[in-house]
Amino acid sequence: MSKESKKNKDQAKINPTEEEELSIDVDKAENFKEELDDSNEQKSKKEKEPKDPLTEALKQAEHWKDIAARNQAELDNYRKRMARDKTDAIKFANSGLLCELLPVIDSFQMGLDAAKLEDSESIITKGMEMVQKQLEEFISTQGATEISAIGQPFDPNIHEAISQEAKDDIPEGNIITQIRKGYKLHDRLLRAANVIVSKGPEKDSESIDEEDT
Repeated sequence: MSKESKKNKDQAKINPTEEEELSIDVDKAENFKEELDDSNEQKSKKEKEPKDPLTEALKQAEHWKDIAARNQAELDNYRKRMARDKTDAIKFANSGLLCELLPVIDSFQMGLDAAKLEDSESIITKGMEMVQKQLEEFISTQGATEISAIGQPFDPNIHEAISQEAKDDIPEGNIITQIRKGYKLHDRLLRAANVIVSKGPEKDSESIDEEDT
């Protein structure tokens, strides 16, 4: 045997052939499959193990207890909301009637003012004053209150500015006079008061020219 053939034979013993490598890979795959099957079998056995009835019953009880608590909370909120809506419905039930009545009262007030100018001591004027007092009492019993305006700082939430005028004795932003009365019904605005607002002291032409320059 030549040296070269002997060398090839020894190399073949040392280095595995492709068939041997393939056989090793197959063995590894089979071992992995067996391990995976064992793991799945153990998992399946664990799932098939009977559950503790007491534990399951406690879980179910806790689940239904949580649902009952949430339903009770929702029911309480619903009752509170319904009670609040009922109270508001009673408090503001006459708001529409009062809104329609206020212009009538305004017209009556203008008629009374004219009667006072004509003859403040006449029987007609006195009778109109009595009717006015009854109307004011009726509005008050319904929960409506007059909005304070004259001399107060202008509040856009309850006042409606008709115009502005310069006034030396009234600070800027304060109300000079009231054109139409405003009213609140409990804590809600029924009608804003129409007012004239002060612009403060009137500026002369010299001060205006200084500001422009």
